[in-house]
Amino acid sequence: MTFSEATTPDALTPDAHTPRLLTCDVLYTGMGGAQSPGGVVVVGETVAAAGHPDELRRQYPHAAEERAGAVIAPPPVNAHTHLDMSAYEFQALPYFQWIPEVVIRGRHLRGVAAAQAGADTLTRLGAGGVGDIVWAPEVMDALLAREDLSGTLYFEVLNPFPDKADEVFAAARTHLERWRRLERPGLRLGLSPHTPFTVSHRLMRLLSDYAAGEGLPLQIHVAEHPTELEMFRTGGGPLWDNRMPALYPHTLAEVIGREPGPDLTPVRYLDELGVLAARPTLVHMVNVTPDDIARVARAGCAVVTCPRSNHHLECGTFDWPAFAAAGVEVALGTDSVASGETLNVREEVTFARQLYPGLDPRVLVRAAVKGGQRVVGGRTPFLRRGETWQEGFRWELSRDL
Repeated sequence: MTFSEATTPDALTPDAHTPRLLTCDVLYTGMGGAQSPGGVVVVGETVAAAGHPDELRRQYPHAAEERAGAVIAPPPVNAHTHLDMSAYEFQALPYFQWIPEVVIRGRHLRGVAAAQAGADTLTRLGAGGVGDIVWAPEVMDALLAREDLSGTLYFEVLNPFPDKADEVFAAARTHLERWRRLERPGLRLGLSPHTPFTVSHRLMRLLSDYAAGEGLPLQIHVAEHPTELEMFRTGGGPLWDNRMPALYPHTLAEVIGREPGPDLTPVRYLDELGVLAARPTLVHMVNVTPDDIARVARAGCAVVTCPRSNHHLECGTFDWPAFAAAGVEVALGTDSVASGETLNVREEVTFARQLYPGLDPRVLVRAAVKGGQRVVGGRTPFLRRGETWQEGFRWELSRDL
């Protein structure tokens, strides 16, 4: 089973009353599982039928057939990104170097203009929704006002000092209560405690309890790079050593409220702190143990993987088959353009196809659509009889979108 590029038929375009049979490698209608190969019959601008091409040929023998492309499916969702970093240049470095040398050094590039440009790109790409991490209040104000965005905007909170937790939480809550009045159907507000090691144990618990009580979705970056796992086990390593000391307590134990240990992982820490009970979406989850996956599955948390970013930052490879076997919902995100290169989730699907040659492509397509919508709280469009056909249902898996 292969993904291939769309081709343009040589035949003249049929008139509005002539059925067209559009075929593809993978069809996902938004319901159940995807199928391969697949096809959709379109009459005018209306879907007449969807299914296996052979059955559709039998039902519609006079349909003008054309190849639609690699995939026919509702638009994919970018379930995790940082739109306010859209003015950054892409740079591949080990994660523990990338944070200070790219993210912090380029912080002057972040802001409303970059976020608006990123949102414009998502609109141009026809993204089915977004899960965006929003760092600055003025960026949240700007994005909430956009009517062309759907999904969830997660306000990011970061502070590792436990004695500052109440103050930081109160300020975040003030912002959130104002923004909740600006929510609209299709675009909702969420919370993002940055990571288990950049948010103190007290603040992490305050934020997760508040989110659970208010029905706010959560996203947390977890277990992205191997040095994060090393840090929770030993209290040190490159990730801790490359932090900015003035912005952190002296030891990791002060941040997490317990001593690191050989059996401690970021996922276990969050679980035992009670955070997984709020069912946050966990982003990255590359460096995990079988016990971590079992904890996530028991808690009912979804996971977003960003394959290109993880590759470029030398994080390792997300164990998609293990998470799927455990019944964990998986979605796809691009992360920022600084690490993922583009905001195009179709390119993420293409890269994932190369990264997981043994994984059924139908799983990847479903994750990009249904998994993404479940993470950002959206509604998956259906490709079924009577629905309006949209050209955005054709996926041309190339860099030229």
